Amino acid sequence: MQLDLNLLTALDALLEEGSVGGAAARLHVTAPAMSRSLGRIRKATGDQILVRTGRSMVPTTRALAMRAQVHALVQQAHQLLSAQQELDLADLERVFTVRWHDALTAACGTALFTAVHRQAPGVQLRLSAEPGTDTPELRRGEVDLESSSSPPTLPDIRHRLVGRDRLVVAVRPGHPLTDGPPSLERYAAAGHLTVSRRGRLRDQIDDALTTRGLERLVVAAGPTTAFALQLALDTDLVVTLPDAVTRAARDQFGLVTVQPPLPLPDVPLYLLWHQRYDDDRAHTWLRDVATETVQALFAPPPTSQQPLTHRK
Repeated sequence: MQLDLNLLTALDALLEEGSVGGAAARLHVTAPAMSRSLGRIRKATGDQILVRTGRSMVPTTRALAMRAQVHALVQQAHQLLSAQQELDLADLERVFTVRWHDALTAACGTALFTAVHRQAPGVQLRLSAEPGTDTPELRRGEVDLESSSSPPTLPDIRHRLVGRDRLVVAVRPGHPLTDGPPSLERYAAAGHLTVSRRGRLRDQIDDALTTRGLERLVVAAGPTTAFALQLALDTDLVVTLPDAVTRAARDQFGLVTVQPPLPLPDVPLYLLWHQRYDDDRAHTWLRDVATETVQALFAPPPTSQQPLTHRK
């Protein structure tokens, strides 16, 4: 049986875009040509692949089951055929999916976009939010680069430490904790807010307080850093979060930064990717650009920046 392997590329685009028009635009072909490819795919697989529902098209059950494998095959074929080619950023056309913590995206997403498109104007970036639970998108090739505060546990996931951030306390102007150096007891007794997509009400700060025989009052968990900062501005809640990654956002909200009254461990920041991209020159370039962009956050702040309140 002879198969046209170009149909794999067409199938990958159809499943990714969910429409004939979107897949055609992605592969720079006409919609009629893509429609003919869909017809050939249907004949080869014996499945409709995409079916119309109202004005949109949705994948069939079989299409959903084969989506990850098709995408992986296309990526592997791309690496196999382009491994010996020099990387020409000016002509590079590729879609990268970058999944970062919302605070990191807010802090340097614009800088990443600017750096990428200055060097490779044909590259498209998808900046997606972190999920609430562990997912296998890195292994399936659906996510190219991810951020994490811990190294991966899976052997096929690579990682790079790009920085370490200290924890600081953010409160509204005039908050009681800004009235003199906050004691450990006053800090623990204040109403606290955690930042967690999973809704966790406990983190490493609680562990640090427990060793000192104290327990803080956590009254809420927010899904994003922006929400947490807004809530801290509008209430007496206290939020303890990484300094460099949230510095610009705290300044924008007009929050006051206070030094924690106890030593807290730094928060490491890792970039993660799948080992299939180790020798991918375009992905290597993306990793390097992302690393430079993120590490700029950890550069010493301007001397004119206001120091932390009550710093010892």
